[in-house]
Amino acid sequence: MEELVALTRGLPGATLLLAAIVLASLIGLFAAPSMIERNLFRPFWLVPRRQYATLIFSAFFHADLAHLFFNAFTFWAFAFALERAIGTADFLALYFFGMLASDLGTYFKHRHDPNYQTLGASGAILAVLFASIVHSPSASILILPIPIPIPAPVFAVAYLVYSYYASRHAGQGSITMHTSQGLWPASLSSH
Repeated sequence: MEELVALTRGLPGATLLLAAIVLASLIGLFAAPSMIERNLFRPFWLVPRRQYATLIFSAFFHADLAHLFFNAFTFWAFAFALERAIGTADFLALYFFGMLASDLGTYFKHRHDPNYQTLGASGAILAVLFASIVHSPSASILILPIPIPIPAPVFAVAYLVYSYYASRHAGQGSITMHTSQGLWPASLSSH
């Protein structure tokens, strides 16, 4: 427990975001599924039904435990060091900019599809992951039971592959993840 406290000390942005994502997702998955339904980002209905809040709130809910775990683990592995390196204000700006950039790209790609709906923080998580690589290109991550550290760029490619696979196998009109538009805000983090 002391390690967890030490990891999060002085890093309120990453700590609060991770707690909010995990808590909201677990409540939505197990206690109040209607919260997920209300917060789905549906590009087709964004303007006609004025569902603007879903641009933000959809990123705090996840479709299933695997989606939540993969995003939360990636966030945990990279967000705290990144916030320490760039500061809380810049970290939060990067996170929310990555989220909104992902939403914007998703909106333009799916605005004519009334059945498309998405949720999850994958775009914002990608912005954090790639910004972390920009700041610490030689970083690595240890994932048990793999006995060797995985270089952060290799993990990033694996994250993209997983995100692509998961979104392609979600099915037409189902809940999918949107990721690629969250990449380019990371390039701004080095300036």
